[in-house]
Order: sequence, then C-alpha cells, then structure tokens
Amino acid sequence: MKVVLFCGGLGTRLREHSDTVPKPLVNIGTRPIIWHLMRYYAHFGHREFILCLGYRGDMIREYFLNYNECLSNDFVLSEGGKKIELLSSDIDDWRITFVDTGLHANIGQRLMRARKHLGDDEMFMANYADALTDLPLDRHLAEFQQSDAIVSMLGVSSAQSFHGVSGEDNGTVTAFGPMHEADFWINAGYFCMRREIFDHIEEGDELVEKPFQRLIQARKLRVHRYNGFWQQMDTFKDKITYDRMEGRGDCPWKVWQR
Repeated sequence: MKVVLFCGGLGTRLREHSDTVPKPLVNIGTRPIIWHLMRYYAHFGHREFILCLGYRGDMIREYFLNYNECLSNDFVLSEGGKKIELLSSDIDDWRITFVDTGLHANIGQRLMRARKHLGDDEMFMANYADALTDLPLDRHLAEFQQSDAIVSMLGVSSAQSFHGVSGEDNGTVTAFGPMHEADFWINAGYFCMRREIFDHIEEGDELVEKPFQRLIQARKLRVHRYNGFWQQMDTFKDKITYDRMEGRGDCPWKVWQR
C-alpha cells in the first residue's frame, strides 16, 4: 500500500535547531526522522512512498539521490577499496516518488496534488512525517479495512504537562487533573484513507478542518486509540528528547529491531 508523506512544511518551531534544514531531515542520532518513519512503514511491508515536497524540497531530493548505504549498514571493504560488499540494506526495495506540491500549500492541497500518483489504489496511508510511534500498524490497517470509514486516524492521549479543568457555568470546578489522564485524544498524524477522501476536499481546504467535518457528518471518520509510544518532533526540545533516547538505546519506534 502506498504511503503519502507530507514533507513541505516550514517547521518554524524547529528554527532554533536550524534555519535551513527541513523538519523531515532533522536527525535522530545519525539518520533523519523521515528515514526512521519510512523504515517503520517498510517493516510492515509498505515500501511505496510519495513525498509531498515544499520548503527545501531540494535538500530532501539530494538526501536520497546521494544516499550511501555504507553509512548506515555494515559492509566489507576489500581489494584496496575497489570492492564493497553490503551485509545489509535499507532502501533497495523502496520506491519513492518525489512531488513538488508547493511552498505554501496546506496539507489538503498537498494531498490533492499527489492524487495522480496513487493510481487506481482504493486505499492508501498518509502521515504528517513529524512523529514516530511503535503502533502495531497492521492492526490499525486491519480495523480500517473492516470498517466502512473513509478515514481512520491515530488518536493518542495528550503528552502535555498541563492540567485540564472542567467547570460549571458559574465557575464551580467539577474536575481537575493531568491532561493525559483525561478522556481526551489528539490527532497523531497517522492516517489510513480510502480514495473517496478526494470527494470531500474542495479547493483550498485544509485536510482536518472542513473535509473531516464533512466526514463526521457522514459518519465516515473513525479514530484508532493507542496508549503506546508516540513522540512528536515539533520543537528543539523534542529533538533533544529523541537524541537522548537514541543515545541510551531506548528507541521503541524501531520496531524493525525486535
């Protein structure tokens, strides 16, 4: 099944890390987050990717055009460097389509511009390309296929440290506690979709606003709730968190190593 990755955002909240590197190329350890995400999908057998490019799309193209598997896999060097034998490979069975979807396009319009590259596929997956998880993807996909929903999105509990407050109109507090303990779920940016989604997107629409409201009215939007690992790469603090996890070898998103 094809996977659409939205890689065109400006990543403004990560500018503290770099003014020029697009968010998908921000490293976790020695590899960019987009590599980790694609490796995750490939682990579950989904190796056809459509990259929706925008801001610094040239850098993402160059990363893959100049990809050197020797830098991320064990290999044997012989004959004075003339012969290289890879002992494993990352991307030799991946098929990646690079699509310029515009510098300032929103997610809905990027998806529309990638539509023709989906061919006649009835289903596909999509991702914001800024978070990693250890979600059993096959389970999410199977539940979606058994439903009549047009879109299924991953829902995770909020990782925010804020405390939520519920109250009456007169100001009396009726509930108070950490957000992650409340029955409150956020859109985690992992989607399974049927091609009927394109019937619900109009010119200029942002994906999760008007189109998703139309799906809600039609009862065609579902959420797959998950309490396992999910971590966004949204700020410089998030990058530091990822780097520390990588340094400790505590990488639950690397399901391919299990």
